[in-house]
Order: sequence, then structure tokens, then C-alpha cells
Amino acid sequence: MNPVTPVAAPPSDWTRRIAAGLGQLRQRESQLTLVLAVVIGALVGLVVVAFILLTGRLAVHLYPADGAPWRRAVVPVLGAIVSGYLLYRYFPGARGSGIPQTKAALIIDEGRISLYTVIGKFVCCTTSLASGIALGREGPSVQMGAGIASVIGRRLRLSNDQVKLLLPLGGAAALAAAFNTPIAAVLFTLEEIVGDMQAPVLGAVVVSSATAWMVLHLLLGDEPLFHVEPYQLLHPSEFVWYAALGVVGGLGSAAFVRLLLSLRRRFRRLKPTTLWWQPAVGGLVVGLMGYFVPNVMGVGYPVVEQALGGNMLLWTVVLLAVLKIVATAVCYASGNAGGIFGPSLFMGAMIGAAVGNVAHLIDPMHTAGAGAYALVGMGALFAGVVRTPLTSVIMIFEMTRDYAIIVPLMIANLVAFFISYKLQREPIYEALAHQDGIHLPTTEAHGTQLRVVRAMRPVAPGVTHTPETGHLHPDHTLADALERMASTQRNVLPVVSRADVSVILGEIALADVLRAYGFNQPSPPEP
Repeated sequence: MNPVTPVAAPPSDWTRRIAAGLGQLRQRESQLTLVLAVVIGALVGLVVVAFILLTGRLAVHLYPADGAPWRRAVVPVLGAIVSGYLLYRYFPGARGSGIPQTKAALIIDEGRISLYTVIGKFVCCTTSLASGIALGREGPSVQMGAGIASVIGRRLRLSNDQVKLLLPLGGAAALAAAFNTPIAAVLFTLEEIVGDMQAPVLGAVVVSSATAWMVLHLLLGDEPLFHVEPYQLLHPSEFVWYAALGVVGGLGSAAFVRLLLSLRRRFRRLKPTTLWWQPAVGGLVVGLMGYFVPNVMGVGYPVVEQALGGNMLLWTVVLLAVLKIVATAVCYASGNAGGIFGPSLFMGAMIGAAVGNVAHLIDPMHTAGAGAYALVGMGALFAGVVRTPLTSVIMIFEMTRDYAIIVPLMIANLVAFFISYKLQREPIYEALAHQDGIHLPTTEAHGTQLRVVRAMRPVAPGVTHTPETGHLHPDHTLADALERMASTQRNVLPVVSRADVSVILGEIALADVLRAYGFNQPSPPEP
């Protein structure tokens, strides 16, 4: 008796229609991108809302209202050990804030962020943030959102270029949901992650950000992140105080960035086998501080709300600003999973409240309350640390929905940005990537054509290059190549990987650059 061969069931009518629809969408990339923007925005919004709710509820269980004070000293250490072991053993790609990792995936790794990394980021950040580690949730949300977009693009078998276009969609959606600031999320994504305010995915980034924002509002309601009293400029002389606030904010942001980078450099010198317990150092520092000053623990948004209300004493805000700078720098440098967005706002609010208290003591008739200065201080320190002054202005406006604060914000932000740049030339995310051996391009906008990768050629047999004497990266523009050739007095330069400058990908000659610009010059003879 012959065995019966199973026959696959014919595809149903709706399955054929979906397949046909996907085939048509693949032929229309712009339409596909917009459809995926909605899908990515909705899915990322759901994940970020779950991240926020789960972190908050776990923190309530770890720190009940009637909990003993010893919890504040022990729980951060235990949370850092658990998350540190998970990062070391299972999720090494989830370490750090998430912004440099997202930029590296976009520029170097062809847009690849694994689902494994997304899950690890969710689990480790939930554990560390709920335990009271002094880091934020916004940077990790960006990496999770970009990772979700990457997974969707690769599951649909899109090309590497198409997958790379989806990463900004996920990052903007995540930031819009985490901060409740859809416009600032678009600006930050284009300004910091993409590095091009005129990127071709601008429309899709707006759609994904708006979609995630709508999901957030449907699930958590229509409430700004902070509630503040309406702002009023009492006297034009207040602009001098806001400029002074920008000076203090610039000094504070530069001090924070330098401390973080210095501590992280020291931790990286330790043996790799110590990576699993290094985060416990940050947990221990936060635990010791939190035992005596509980407000320094966690992101601290409730404390920021108090500062915005002008209800904190001068010595209190000064103490919290100093402790938060140290706690966040140690927590991040020791390898805990979390970002610096939220802590930057906390530090800025405390510094602003301190300046506001001093201004009100000196000139009470012509200055607003400390709460207004705390609000401006948030934007000033964020602009000094992250180096996105335009994003910080729009972000503070969206958080508070108070347009009258825009002009003082602009003054303080620009002053803080200028001073921070003078004292710490390298932006924090680029410096963190350099410490990891990854050389990311600057966030200055470049054209999408005439890059080195289009004109370089393989290295001739028997020819060796030393990148230390001058080199280029594939994503450099040909204008960069001409400038580098002029400065090094060499007509041929090696093209090296951003992930490892010792890896030579090819070389580019002056004749290659001229030919790319339309001058039909013959290539130099190979040695």
C-alpha cells in the first residue's frame, strides 16, 4: 500500500492578496517606507509604554512607601550586579546608553541591530533603572526603537540601504514616546543620529514619531512630562541672569562630560573578566548617596517637578546637582545600561534653580522665581552635554507647552553650548564611540553623493599603507579627501574602516577624485 503523500494546502485568497500587495509595495519604495513608518511607530510606541510602566511598577515593589532605609543602599548594588552579569554573559550589545550604538549600527553595521540586543536592552535597563541607578530611559529607548525597525526591515528582506533608512524611524518613534515630545524627537534624530536635517526620510520620520506619540496618548493620557506655572518676563534685565545661567550650565556640562569620559577610560583599563561586576561600583556609589540623600536616586523626575515649582532651598539644589553629576558619571562609566538624557535634565533643573535662588536674593523685584530658571537650566545643560541646542529648545517647549520661555531658553542654550564646546571640543557621543574604537563621522550634514566609497579602488598588490600618516573613511566626502591630501602632501591615501582603523578597505588617488568630479584623468600606474 503506497503511503499517501501530503499535499500542501493551496494558499488562501487573502494570503495571495497580501503577497501581491507586498510585492507592489516593494516596487514603490516611498509608499512602503510610509506604511512601515506607521507600523514601526505603533509597535515602538507600545514597547516604550510597556518599558515605562514596567520600570515604574517594579520600582514601587523594590521601594515600597514604608520600606526600610537599608533598601536604598542594597537594592542598587543588587540591581547593578544582576544587570551587569546579564550584559556580560548574554547581552553585550545592550551596554551603554544606546545613542552611539544606534549611530554605529546605522553607519558601520548596515543597519543591523539584533532582536537579541533589543530584548537585552529592555530587560537590563528595566532592572537597573527600577533599582535606582542614576541613569535615564530615553537613550535606551532609542536603541530599542531602532532595533525593532531593523528587525522588521530584515524580516521583510529589504536591502541594506532600505534597512538603514528605517533606523531613524524607530529612533524618533521611541524618543517621541519616551519624552512625549514628537517634534523634538524628529529634530534630534535628524540632527544627532542621521546628521542631516534634510535627510530623504524626513517625512517618514515625522509619521513614525507622530504615530508613537498618538499611541502614548491613547494609553497614558494627554499630560505634559512636567507641570509648570505660566512664565512671565518681569524685566529686561533678567536676560543677564539667563546668560549667567548659560555660563554656569556650560561649565557644569563640560565638567560632567569630562568626568564621565575620564572615569570610563579608567574602567576600560580593567581586565575584561571584571566586566560583570563593574556596574556594581555605580550601584554602590548610588546606594551610599541614596541612603543619606534619597532624591539623588533614579531619573528623578518628581524632584525636577519640585524644582520647577520653586519649592527647593538653595543648598538643597546645589547638593543635588553635585551628587547627580558624580552619580550619573560613575553609573555610566562603570557599564550600567541607561542613558544620560534624563539625568541631564535633572542636573540642569538643579543648576537653574540654584542660579534662580541667587538672582532672586540679589534682585527680587526684577527676577522671576527659581522655577523659571530651573526650566531654562534644563535646556541649557542638555544643550551643553548633548550638543543639540535647537532640539533642547523645542524639547523644553513641548514638555511644558509654554511658548513664553523660548527666548530665555535660546539665550541660555547658546551660551551653554558655546562654553561647553570651548572646554570639551569632542561631543560626548563621538567621544564614547572613540573609546570603543569606533570612529563615527561628525553630525555635520554632508551630501549623499560624491563620497570616497564611490571613487576608491582596491590596494595594489605589494603596496602597504600606514593609516597613521593620513587616512580616509568610506563615508568621507571627496571634498574631505582633497583637504586631507593637501594637508598630508600625499596623492594617494588609504581608506580604512571606522570600526578598526588598522583594517584597510582600499585606497583613493587624486586622479580618482578628479575622475569622480568629471575630469577624465588617467589613473596613475600601479607600482
